[in-house]
Amino acid sequence: MNKDLIRTLAECAAACNHCSVACLQEEDIKMMVACIRLDMDCAKICLAAQDYVARDSRYAREILQQCAKICRDCGEECDKHKAEHCKICAEACFRCAEACEQYQRV
Repeated sequence: MNKDLIRTLAECAAACNHCSVACLQEEDIKMMVACIRLDMDCAKICLAAQDYVARDSRYAREILQQCAKICRDCGEECDKHKAEHCKICAEACFRCAEACEQYQRV
């Protein structure tokens, strides 16, 4: 079991959940719609991937491949915004995408 990867996935899910809720408090919420949607998708795939990795599922690599893609997309979207919660989320997403890709190479 890869404890570091599981921790990184959990941290990313938490950052995405926080970001999506914080985005709802932004003044121009319409501008944040894509960010909120990606935050929710990213949090869900990170939690699912965490479960697959913890169980050493034979499908873990496939899930992690999708997780890395969604994390990168979410990070890129969050990076477009000035809000501090978006910047923190983007960093967590990029870190998670890297961790998922690294696991694939092992």
